[in-house]
Amino acid sequence: MAINLQAISRNTTLQPPRIMIYSVHGIGKTTFAAGSPSPIFILTEDGLGKLEVDHFPLATKLSDVHDALAALKGEHDFQTVVIDSLDWLDNLIWQDINAKYDEKALGFGKGAVIAADYWRKILDGINDLRARGMASILLAHSEIKRFDSPEVDPFERYQPKLQGRSSALLQEFCDVVGFANYKTTVKTADVGFNNKVTRGISTGERLLYTSEKPAYLAKNRYSLPDSLPFDWQSLADAMTTATPNQTKGK
Repeated sequence: MAINLQAISRNTTLQPPRIMIYSVHGIGKTTFAAGSPSPIFILTEDGLGKLEVDHFPLATKLSDVHDALAALKGEHDFQTVVIDSLDWLDNLIWQDINAKYDEKALGFGKGAVIAADYWRKILDGINDLRARGMASILLAHSEIKRFDSPEVDPFERYQPKLQGRSSALLQEFCDVVGFANYKTTVKTADVGFNNKVTRGISTGERLLYTSEKPAYLAKNRYSLPDSLPFDWQSLADAMTTATPNQTKGK
């Protein structure tokens, strides 16, 4: 295809979103995803509990995930594909890698490069579904890790529980990377003798954070508020009110 001025176009519609949600344990990631339009779950861990949602059998090997993505290329009424969860899918990827490569082939960071190629095939499958109108929600657990900033002293922050190269690839792929946590306020109490104690107090309110801060990694391409109530409808409403002129990559 020739690239010239006549080939320039303007994006005027929002494509089905690709969303990654990671969080602390037990906050309700799966319940959040169950509220999306007509979801179908690809399970890599047994985390549905009592939720009544459509799902494929629990994936016990990587090929099960590829087979589920391929099946969704056929005729169906599902509108959202949910992978629950990414870190357990990462275990299946490494299970397959370790079965095919010896220790020498995986040394000196080569394993991380191979794993990233595995992830690209998964993401290609998700993009194929996006082309037919399906949104995607990718769920992950969080971990606290040291972040070495080039601008300030190292600090710890929440981030997805994934190997660094694979995590970066997924973050670039997704339109929203949201961190879900309980809202916490800090209270300082005077305990006497010029001593003070600082405590974090949770209100029980669940929030989805959509813009990166020192405490957590996040991003969005929809000019979303920095935080939203952690439920699907709140996120969907915020995304659909963004106009093409407001939407931007971050």
